[in-house]
Amino acid sequence: MSKCISVAASAMAVAILMGASALLAGAQTAVTTYHYDNYRTGWNPNETTLTPANVKKPGFGRLETVALDDQVDGQPLVVPGVMITAGAYQGTTHDVVYVATEGNTVYAIDAHSGTVLLKPNFGTPVRYPLGCGNNGPNVGINSTPVIDTGSNTLYVMVYTQGSAPTYTLHALDLGSLTDKVAAQTVVASHTLTNGTTFNFNAKYQRQRPGLLLANGSIYAGFGSFCDFSANLSRGWLLGWTAGTLAPFPSNQLNDLQPTDHDTFFLSSIWMSGYGLAADDAGNIVFVTGNSDANSYDGVTNIQESVVKVNSTLTTVVDLFTPDNQVSLDQGDVDFGSGGVLVLPDQPGSIPHMAAAAGKDGNLYFMNEDNLGGYSPNQNNVLGTYSIGGCWCGQSYYQAADGTGRVVASGGTQVRLYQVQTSPKAALNLLEISGYINGGQDPGFFTAISSNGTSNPVIWAVSRPKGSGKNPLFLYAFDPNAKNNKMKQLFSLRAGSWPNLGGNSNLAPVVANGEVFVASYKTLEIFGLAGGNAKAKKH
Repeated sequence: MSKCISVAASAMAVAILMGASALLAGAQTAVTTYHYDNYRTGWNPNETTLTPANVKKPGFGRLETVALDDQVDGQPLVVPGVMITAGAYQGTTHDVVYVATEGNTVYAIDAHSGTVLLKPNFGTPVRYPLGCGNNGPNVGINSTPVIDTGSNTLYVMVYTQGSAPTYTLHALDLGSLTDKVAAQTVVASHTLTNGTTFNFNAKYQRQRPGLLLANGSIYAGFGSFCDFSANLSRGWLLGWTAGTLAPFPSNQLNDLQPTDHDTFFLSSIWMSGYGLAADDAGNIVFVTGNSDANSYDGVTNIQESVVKVNSTLTTVVDLFTPDNQVSLDQGDVDFGSGGVLVLPDQPGSIPHMAAAAGKDGNLYFMNEDNLGGYSPNQNNVLGTYSIGGCWCGQSYYQAADGTGRVVASGGTQVRLYQVQTSPKAALNLLEISGYINGGQDPGFFTAISSNGTSNPVIWAVSRPKGSGKNPLFLYAFDPNAKNNKMKQLFSLRAGSWPNLGGNSNLAPVVANGEVFVASYKTLEIFGLAGGNAKAKKH
């Protein structure tokens, strides 16, 4: 396999490519983590094929439809030039798309032909955990895995039903999808403020956020199933050493209070599947959900907050909590329904910034070095912007004028903001798209492709419309349109979603002239010279 290096059109683009790297041979790009990099920008600046000029019908369309065994909630990952070392295709090299399903199957699929190269299954998924229907009948692999191309390892969190529900972290070889070391059963404990021990119990914890590979370690966040058994479920952040899967001696538990008058704890990490982020110092950044409205103190219970924890999970470094955290708790209006975007370094007096939004539709623009803490009277942030209800997460790219862009996707429209760094930091609204077709809760997920800072395209996947077979649609937009209205380039059905009780938190993936959308029992592959593809058996 060719040696991987980071390639970009600017120093800033080089800095952000912690998860997407270009291969010298053929300038192929690997997408190894949720939203392309550990900042969670959703930006691939190495796309030389797809442009606003050619992303249109009939030249661009569906190339392949690959049948899968179950619903997919995680994002596909892409690695070019993988030598397959097991199964019917061993001894051959392929550009591979990796897709993990709620049926606990990990697929290795040829990115061009749609041929299923490998498909090991890792055990029986848990059906309707605690009776929660938020994710379809099965909960197996719920989160986006993460890949280390340096060691040819795919890390994936598997949820299985045995005598009791169990989480197991696997380190799989990219070429064979077999365990490189013994899989690690997830166990953890934390001391509460009264000195008692609270133990992790997989029966009550849901591992939804995308996995993070940073600091030579694997990190996973946990929340609840439909807020059920809130007396027994709490928000955890756990870590393991990459390679060996040795668990950290310390972890982050967001609610340390031993009692509550409503016995309602939580403070979950769920973020609609958005990945845990890491900043330049290696800190882990995430957003928490609801808890009892009378229990917040920012120390022993940290709900409705952007939280920054150090790399060893021993210390909360910083946080931001909205001034209306009480009403957010009271109304189940989770700030934690969305993830947090860490912006790449910016010029000016505030080099490190972050953005996060939740159910109430407020996008908070923060100084990532001083998130703002908590005040009941005001939000000490750089700015607050209305984007619509956000079961979503932001994206980012750098434009040709040298300034950054934040792409928000709350409600049913894409909103494009310019990052202003002087005389003060702010977000300036530039464009708004037309309406994204769909239903369920508001918000959706985006990605951006460009060739350096040229030819940017914003991609989005809608939530199901709720009619017929509940179709999903892939959209493409030109962010360089005029008159403050973003031009829609393309829209086409991209799968279906029969589980209307569980949000389709689906993020498109663009790499090497193709777009990948995984949904209910299918992987759709789009590209140039697209036509109507027939489903390939799994």
